[in-house]
Amino acid sequence: MAQEDGQDHLTTTTEQGRFCVARCSCGWRGPARRARSQARTDAAAHAGSAAADESGPV
Repeated sequence: MAQEDGQDHLTTTTEQGRFCVARCSCGWRGPARRARSQARTDAAAHAGSAAADESGPV
């Protein structure tokens, strides 16, 4: 999901009980994870794939 205004994807992680969820300013939400490190990995992967999508074809 790319933002139309060209802004960066700002990701955060949020604790929900025993789980951690990655979220992005574009509205994307990752799966609930027990490991915070995995939620951070999900966020980094989303931000990286979003940047690749916005740069267009090589």
